[in-house]
Amino acid sequence: MKPMFSRPMQLLAVLFFFSSLSGCGYNSIQQSDEAVNRAWGDLESQLQRRADLVPNLVATVKGAADFEKETLTAVVEARAKASSVSLTPEMLSDPAAMQRFQSAQGALSQSLSRLLVTVERYPEIKANQNFRDLQNQLEGTENRIAVARQRYNGAVESLNYSIRRFPNSLTNSMLLKLKPREYFKADESSRALPEVKF
Repeated sequence: MKPMFSRPMQLLAVLFFFSSLSGCGYNSIQQSDEAVNRAWGDLESQLQRRADLVPNLVATVKGAADFEKETLTAVVEARAKASSVSLTPEMLSDPAAMQRFQSAQGALSQSLSRLLVTVERYPEIKANQNFRDLQNQLEGTENRIAVARQRYNGAVESLNYSIRRFPNSLTNSMLLKLKPREYFKADESSRALPEVKF
């Protein structure tokens, strides 16, 4: 019995099949997924740096005997809560988990802001070189966190677009089954205007 296709036609068909796989997006989706994981790790690193500065900042401010203890307590509690809520890369697709994480980080940011505003009324703390150094480190860390958030959101945008784009969407639905990742958004409470008292 004579084969339906000749040997060269069979080889051409196999080559066509494997070359079409290179355009299926499998590798680019994997690369985007890894970029999100790396960006998330960078963001977590900066958030940890901020959490590590808090005890030193609180200890320095605590030296002022008449400083409001409730402000310090709020900062310590917010740090403890922010440190207890963590996300793994697998949880980045869960909106509820991301919201809990962002709320905890937002509460820490707000309590630190209140602490720094309250310190303005204490010239002996403001004059303390250790406090000024810690305040500078904290400001630098907040800037790094902002940059890390932007990079994370950029990586999420790239991945989410990649898994929705054709033919990548077919590859994702058949092979990878990745869900779109959640963006790191501003905490809802940060939208409220701060209350200023003189």
